[in-house]
Amino acid sequence: MDPIVLFFALGLLAGVLKADLRLPPAIYEFVSTLLLLSIGMKGGIELARQSVGTLAADIGLTLVLGVLLTVIAFAILRGIGRLDRSNAAAVAAHYGSVSVGTFAVAVAYVASAGIAYEAQLPLLLVVLEVPAIILGILFARGLKAGAPWSEIGREVLLGRSVLLLLGGLAIGGVAGPTGIEPLTPLFFDLFKGILALFLLEMGLIAADHLGGFRRHGAFMVAFALLIPPFFAMIGAIFGMFMGLSVGGTLLLATLAASASYIAAPAAMRSAVPEANPALSLTAALAITFPFNILLGIPLYQRGVEWLLGGSP
Repeated sequence: MDPIVLFFALGLLAGVLKADLRLPPAIYEFVSTLLLLSIGMKGGIELARQSVGTLAADIGLTLVLGVLLTVIAFAILRGIGRLDRSNAAAVAAHYGSVSVGTFAVAVAYVASAGIAYEAQLPLLLVVLEVPAIILGILFARGLKAGAPWSEIGREVLLGRSVLLLLGGLAIGGVAGPTGIEPLTPLFFDLFKGILALFLLEMGLIAADHLGGFRRHGAFMVAFALLIPPFFAMIGAIFGMFMGLSVGGTLLLATLAASASYIAAPAAMRSAVPEANPALSLTAALAITFPFNILLGIPLYQRGVEWLLGGSP
């Protein structure tokens, strides 16, 4: 097991035991900022070399993927889970969107395994944030309900995580490998150490949400555990149609399997305030996130290698 995952387990255990352990808020903000910029800059360095036509096709398919995942999640939550419209829409938005933390772990995983991946994956991460949040609001409110679209658009496009990722992509693309080289010790060489501290805090946060839902607890636990492998399979199929490598397909599958705990909660809190945030956050952060980083990513790798007909 990768040591960075053990940091998450330490945080989770400390949180469950109510231990006196917490990263200072300023340190957590600093760590998450470095992670987001690192992911963006690494993609930006290579992104400038990509064909515009190929990139446009990948973005289009990624948007379709985001819509498909959100629609499936909403149908299951309403039809099988019997959740009311507002809560089903909010949870579907979380699961149609993505987790930057899960993506960071997956990037570290493929790097440690020596698996290459396409440079556009950080951009596709940002693209996957948008359709799920828009559909979640539409499912909850409808077109004529007067949802605060300007505020939601600002939250989605100018929210901290999206802004840092896009900013990193731009900086990496403009500066190139030579210009970025002086920043390599901070943003790239220390990536796994920074990620370990981030996961320590995420374990503590996940423990805080373990008791967040009771009424729909049994269904939501099953949903949060079974949906990620199902969505990963869909993501892998999309990766195959995009012509991605094993590494790129694995990262896209992992993104599809993940659930947002940054952009989607902020947008749903603004647009659908009547939804219970504990329901979606507990499922996404306390169940799906640990499942993906402890078991899911290696499982998805095996599925991707089987689907593409070989190891990297």
